Amino acid sequence: MAHCRHVSTATGSVHAVLSRMRALDAALPPLDGVAVFNRVYLAVTEAVGRDLDAGRFPDTRAATTLDVLFAERYLAAVDAVTDGRAPAACWRPLFQYRRHPQVRPLQFALAGINAHVCHDLALAVVDACRTLGCEPADLEDEFDRVGELLVLLEERIREELTPGPDLLRIADPLTHLIGCWSLERARDATWVAARTLWSLRRLPGLAGECTERLDAAVGLASRLLLTPLPS
Repeated sequence: MAHCRHVSTATGSVHAVLSRMRALDAALPPLDGVAVFNRVYLAVTEAVGRDLDAGRFPDTRAATTLDVLFAERYLAAVDAVTDGRAPAACWRPLFQYRRHPQVRPLQFALAGINAHVCHDLALAVVDACRTLGCEPADLEDEFDRVGELLVLLEERIREELTPGPDLLRIADPLTHLIGCWSLERARDATWVAARTLWSLRRLPGLAGECTERLDAAVGLASRLLLTPLPS
């Protein structure tokens, strides 16, 4: 892999991102839908931080930049809602349904992951390429490593947040709802979206329209994942 050309512009640190997420975890009610996703994402970011400290990424600078820019998009959505502004369309369903009594914790977690991976990660790859002066291909190893951690975490989430001692019953509508979404497929689509947006960077009008369409489509998927279900 050709590594990214390092630049002097510093991004925020992973530790600063973790501090924000831990503060949210302490402040939000445990059953709040945003709190459920935040706990999931905090665990992912802590795992990324450990891998960075252990030198498990091929390019530490590139991995740190991608991770921080990725996280900042979620935190920007939180800040928007706190300030009374509308977050990106992909995040609106999670904030709108965060206290709905008939939406289950697993749905909140998957809707947040859907918004963050399918929309934010694609834009974070483009942001990182601009920051580091490189091409998406130069970040593919870092993208794949973060994706591997997300897949492992998704498996744990499904085990921990599914109801009942036998996990999901065949008749439970949640079984069918979550079976329609795959993190692995989402990652593949995100990588294509990131490369496409990068290729369109010299056509700002078209790039902006594609970004808006992506945001809206991901928001629709999140809304479907948050369909209220009977207890």
